[in-house]
Amino acid sequence: MGNMPHQSPKLTFEDATEIWKLRAEGLFQHQIAAQFDVNPGRINEILKERKHPGSRHAAGMGSVL
Repeated sequence: MGNMPHQSPKLTFEDATEIWKLRAEGLFQHQIAAQFDVNPGRINEILKERKHPGSRHAAGMGSVL
């Protein structure tokens, strides 16, 4: 029981819009992941629009990136 795996916090829609903005600023996925204390795969899920669809548009990115 003492060796429970670290669970990443859940990313919200608001987090996802911030992730799009950070990516547009030129940050790499692993850098963004470190800021949110999550695995880079979680960031990738957002940037591939598998999670939080519409967050790109909400972040003002439209079809950029």
